[in-house]
Amino acid sequence: MGFRITPGDERNSRGFIVVAVLWILAALSALVLIYLNYVTSTAVVVATGADRVQTEALVTAGVELAAFQLSGVSETVRPTSGTFDARVGAGKVVVTFRSEAARVDLNAAPKGLLAGLIAGLGASPENAAYYAERILAWRSPASGGENDPENSFYRTSGAPYLPRHAPFPLAEELWLVHGVPPLVIEKILPFVTVFSNLSSINVADAAPQVLAALPGMTPEKLQALLAQRSDPSADPNALLAMAGSEGASLAGSRAYRINVAVAFGGVSPNAAEVVILLLDGGEAPYRVLSWRNMLDGATAPQRAR
Repeated sequence: MGFRITPGDERNSRGFIVVAVLWILAALSALVLIYLNYVTSTAVVVATGADRVQTEALVTAGVELAAFQLSGVSETVRPTSGTFDARVGAGKVVVTFRSEAARVDLNAAPKGLLAGLIAGLGASPENAAYYAERILAWRSPASGGENDPENSFYRTSGAPYLPRHAPFPLAEELWLVHGVPPLVIEKILPFVTVFSNLSSINVADAAPQVLAALPGMTPEKLQALLAQRSDPSADPNALLAMAGSEGASLAGSRAYRINVAVAFGGVSPNAAEVVILLLDGGEAPYRVLSWRNMLDGATAPQRAR
C-alpha cells in the first residue's frame, strides 16, 4: 500500500524547506558579521598598538637627544636648562630640560628653605615651620632607639608605620609624612625633588614659587629678580646678588628633568616627564631615575645610587 502526497502536504513541505533555508542564511549572515567585527577590531588593536610603539619610541628618542646634548659638553659649560624640537621620521618631538637644582631637595634643603616654600604656597609662617619640622624628622636618623620621640609621635597618632629615618627615595613619599595636610603636599610636590643633592636652588632656573622660598625674599625683590632674569643679557652673578647668598646659587645638578611632547601623524599627542642622571663614565652616558607617562599616568621610578 503506497503513500499519497496531497497538494496541501506538498505546499507545507515546501514551506518548511523555505523556512529552513532562511534560518540557515540568517545564521551564515550572523557568522559573517561576527567575523567582520573580529577582523575590524583586530585591525584597530594592531594599528593602535603600532602607533603606541612608535610614539613611545619617539619619546625615548627625545630623551636620548637631550642626554646626548648634555653629556657632550663639559660640566663647566653645560646648560642648566633649555628647549629644542626635532623631526624624527614622521613624528615631531619637542623637548624641554631643566636641572633638578631648580627644585627644593627634600633630602638636603634646610628647614628655612622648606618652610619658605610651604609658606609661599599659602600656609601661615607658624604652620609652615611645623610642617618643615615634620619633613626633617622623617628623613633624620633615629635617636634613642625604641624611645625615639618621632617614633612615639607616629605610634600615638595611630599611624600603622614609623618614619623612614633616612633620605626620601621619592618625592611622593611625602604623602606618608604624618602631620602635613594632604593639600600642602599636593601644592609642594611640583617644586621639590630628591635628585639634586643640593641644599641650595639655582636662581637662574627656579620657578617663582621656589624663588619666593629664599630667606628674606619679598614680593618686591622677587619681581625685580624675575624682571632681571628675563633679560638675555643679564649677568647671572647679578641675579645671585639680588637673591642673597643664603640658599641661592648658580650651580647645576647632574640630574635633569626632561619633558618630551610627541606629535605623530593623526595619533593623539603623547608626553612624558623623565628624570635622568648624567654619568661621568662607563658604557651608558646616563641613567633613568624616574619616568612618568603624562597621559596615562604610568610611572617607573628608580632610586638614584
